[in-house]
Amino acid sequence: MRIAVLSGGRSSEHEISLLSGEAVASGLEAAGHDVVRVLIEKSGAWITDGHPVSLRPGEGMEVAGDLLSIDVVFPVLHGPFGEDGVTQGTIDSIGLPYAGSDVLASAVCMDKLTLKRLCGFHGIPQVDFVQAFTPGWEEAAKRLDFPLWVKPSRLGSSVGISKVTDPADLTAAVEEAAKFDPRVIIEANSTGREIECSVLGNQNPDASLPGEILTDDEWYDYEAKYTEGRTRIAAPADLDDEVSGAVRDLAGQVFTMAGCAGLARCDFFVEESDDGGATILLNEINTIPGFTRTSVYAKLWEATGLAYPELCDRLVRLALERHQSESEHSF
Repeated sequence: MRIAVLSGGRSSEHEISLLSGEAVASGLEAAGHDVVRVLIEKSGAWITDGHPVSLRPGEGMEVAGDLLSIDVVFPVLHGPFGEDGVTQGTIDSIGLPYAGSDVLASAVCMDKLTLKRLCGFHGIPQVDFVQAFTPGWEEAAKRLDFPLWVKPSRLGSSVGISKVTDPADLTAAVEEAAKFDPRVIIEANSTGREIECSVLGNQNPDASLPGEILTDDEWYDYEAKYTEGRTRIAAPADLDDEVSGAVRDLAGQVFTMAGCAGLARCDFFVEESDDGGATILLNEINTIPGFTRTSVYAKLWEATGLAYPELCDRLVRLALERHQSESEHSF
């Protein structure tokens, strides 16, 4: 197939997206596909081979007056204007199949506040939270046990996040997060192990073996994520079979509940008790996680027995499957 791989984008994760996009493009080529690399510049312009890409609603992508023959679009865009449903809506408007979740699922999973309320409705275990700037939010937040985590609701890669240990610092942390997003979430702390699980599929998704994030830093911030040697991933995680199976089951449940398709990475806290039991709490779900060969998503599938080129190939076939299913409905 001929696959258009989109990378770059307007968010602060532009450079990380470029690395992920090139890895996906190479993986698809290794799987036998023809790849068109499309760069989305920080300005928002789409470029391929130095030429601007125009979008024809209902038809596809145009370059230098010619319509590109594209079978599937593979967006590898992290953060706002890429992972939040904006680009997915754009691809929908031009009528092409694409890898990953649709507009609604992308937007829901990108907004931590919306996702947490949906999880609360479905009884998914998670840490307590408060939305800043709502009536009584300061008093409600201070009733949670410190430390607290203050985050922009719709950003990724730990941008704008603060750990607050003193109630006197709470307002300043909220104001800092609000520089990035007017929707700000305040979360209770978890002392659990950071366990992640990759999910692949559409209606009946598969979940990988879980992995554990191991870092020497105080917390898993942007520098810890993207500075070589600062973070390690144990793949698979050292969990007993029962807990590992429960993590995989919950990952699939959250994926389906949120309406995801194709891929996602579910992040959990696993709090272990002295009697050998464990409480599994959802942290978040990422619909376009980091996607280099050494990123958590791919490493967990490799540990589960699925090689990187086959993973990329499976995702474009899932995209076609979903597009075909949706095209059978009338609008």
